[in-house]
Amino acid sequence: MATIGSSAPRHRANPRTAVWRNWAGNVTARPVREATPASVEELRTVVRQAAEDGLTVKAAGSGHSFTAAAATGGVLIRPDRLTGIRSIDRAAGTVTVEAGTRLRTMNLALAQYGLSLTNMGDIMEQTVAGATSTGTHGTGRASGAIAAQIRGLELVTADGSLLRCSATENPEVFAAARVGLGALGVVSAITFAVEPLFLLTAREEPMTFDKVTAAFDELHADNDHFEFYWFPHTDSCNTLRNNRTVGPPAPLGRLKGWFEDEFLANGVFQALNSVCRAVPAAVPAIAQITSRGLSARTYTDIPHKVFTSPRRVRMIEMEYAVPREAVLDTLRELKAMVERSDLRISFPVEVRTTPADDIALSTASGRDSAYIAVHVYRGTPYQQYFAEAERIFVAHEGRPHWGKLHSRDAAHFADVYPRFGEFTALRDRLDPDRRFANAYLRRVLGD
Repeated sequence: MATIGSSAPRHRANPRTAVWRNWAGNVTARPVREATPASVEELRTVVRQAAEDGLTVKAAGSGHSFTAAAATGGVLIRPDRLTGIRSIDRAAGTVTVEAGTRLRTMNLALAQYGLSLTNMGDIMEQTVAGATSTGTHGTGRASGAIAAQIRGLELVTADGSLLRCSATENPEVFAAARVGLGALGVVSAITFAVEPLFLLTAREEPMTFDKVTAAFDELHADNDHFEFYWFPHTDSCNTLRNNRTVGPPAPLGRLKGWFEDEFLANGVFQALNSVCRAVPAAVPAIAQITSRGLSARTYTDIPHKVFTSPRRVRMIEMEYAVPREAVLDTLRELKAMVERSDLRISFPVEVRTTPADDIALSTASGRDSAYIAVHVYRGTPYQQYFAEAERIFVAHEGRPHWGKLHSRDAAHFADVYPRFGEFTALRDRLDPDRRFANAYLRRVLGD
């Protein structure tokens, strides 16, 4: 076992009342005080002190959730100093990291040690605890969400106790806490399964909507990781296929990568969305022009350089998981709804898949799942679009992403999650006084 040191500065409570905002700017909170613990013991002290003062506690990661999952009027824990890789166990194939560690930091460090996660989402800015607690996922035929790769975790519970969980230690907590919504305690560390570093060949190719939907089952079955984007007001899609390969590496050139992934996908896209927000009537014409500009490309690189990309254009997002067999009907209904409405949508719709997992409140719990994500540029009205999309998703037994906008409540989740009662019973046991409650959790879990 190799151990890697991490800095642990002195604990500092920050009794200020500054407004906390999430990444998208659609959620704000004004905590009574903030705390930045630098060790597990300091984190336990923060939780115990909050209990003594009669205050609720929430940990906020990078703020990439669009819901108010981390908002609090009590004590806000910032995990900025609870970071670093604790250990790498090559024999067991695991890495243990502090909860506030960014995915980017972990991925870069693992690559230096010749290791990688099996699958990951498309950005790396989240903390490991924030990403897993809300069910962040990528796409994969046989490899699941980031939380499905957890092999153990530490949880500071409402009385300040430290609870270690795995498939063999406190397994009933492990079954729920991997996607815990911050409702069971504050995650202090996570152990992930890792494997030797591998190469992926990425193939991106434009395809018509009819062609990609007709071939969807085949594309899903024939690729390790498949996803596509449909551009509203057009019949154009962009498909992404990532498959393992023995190499050799053939990464994007630095200039080409910057031009396509930074200049076009972020800079130009930002400018176009600003125009679309100011002149909604121009959206269909701009969508037609930009979708015709899609081109194919292929490259081979290590996982985090293929799975992830910079996403700097700020937006608001809703995403639902539906049974995989229902995804095409759901998507076609969404497309028909947009086409018959007066909506003007400048962001593409994203479609991904994951296999079933055994986590109580994972969106893939107990069923192979497909995800449909809808977005709007920040500052653009989204209420009608999201409400109409959500109506379609719910009709197909949809489960909303816990960190993305939705209007569902505990009654809905009790219907779509067979193990919902198992989770809420565990919450009653671990947090009977609702030390980790907030308005969002009261809505989605009940009180």
